[in-house]
Amino acid sequence: MTVRSVIIGTGSALPARRVSNAELAETVDTSDEWIVERTGIRFRHIAGPEETTATLAADAAEAALAAAGIAAQDMDLIVLATATPDQTFPSSATRVQAMLGIDDCVAFDVAAVCSGFLYAVQVADSMLRAGVHRRALVIGAETFSRLLDWEDRGTCVLFGDGAGAIVLEARESDDATGRGILTTRLHADGRYNDLLYVDGGPSTTGTVGKLRMKGREVFRHAVVNLAAVMEESLVAAGIAADAVDWVVPHQANARILDATARKLGLAPEKVVVTVDKHANTSAASVPLALDTAVRDGRIGLGDVIVLEAMGGGFTWGAAVVRF
Repeated sequence: MTVRSVIIGTGSALPARRVSNAELAETVDTSDEWIVERTGIRFRHIAGPEETTATLAADAAEAALAAAGIAAQDMDLIVLATATPDQTFPSSATRVQAMLGIDDCVAFDVAAVCSGFLYAVQVADSMLRAGVHRRALVIGAETFSRLLDWEDRGTCVLFGDGAGAIVLEARESDDATGRGILTTRLHADGRYNDLLYVDGGPSTTGTVGKLRMKGREVFRHAVVNLAAVMEESLVAAGIAADAVDWVVPHQANARILDATARKLGLAPEKVVVTVDKHANTSAASVPLALDTAVRDGRIGLGDVIVLEAMGGGFTWGAAVVRF
């Protein structure tokens, strides 16, 4: 008998304000044509003064709980992936816990930037399979707009704010084709810190800092690393690439999505793309895209899906899931 972590609900949340490329071009030296040609992005959502990483995370969590038909009090684990917490401490996960009205459960943040949701999934999956907990909320939430240098057109046009969440439940299965997380593979290589980072922090500058990125170098590493980790995860799960129903990738850049799919020989129509609507929402992008494809009916029960992401650090990873 095998214990698997099964996704029983998904949810997402976006700030009320949606910003088009044309609106952005009114204050930034850029254009809709320039942004679309290089990134595929057309819109992004920007958090207002009353919207924070924790409020977006709580909204996404409530939507996921509703989809799962599970009460918040029935959760015993919250893992929140974010690089933009509400406070240095305590964790934003504990703020979400309080907003959901949960009196007591394990709650903590995970920091792995754009790969954070994949890291959080593996942490929660390990705890559920170990029998420590039965149900978990895994959330990716960001307000990246608050880290952006709005005078740097090479980075400020790329990012947006949002949150996505899943509800995981530990279930016993004696069926090799049963639902659940089949495998997760994670990696990190800190030698590439200076290619994608924020130039501040409590222990260095005492400030939040701004995002800095060398886009061409990040692009090259992303295509190679993502294709490799997806292939690695499929081999570990014993799944052939042509058996994959959907790839739900980190939504960084449409060109990265296309290049990664081609490298693996995956049909473009199998790749869930939301980067045009949401831009890069870092740790939120994979669960946001997943919830979008579940709610519009593309992803259904029993589908084999691959989640993948790469972010600053570098960190990268992939998970194979039978939905």
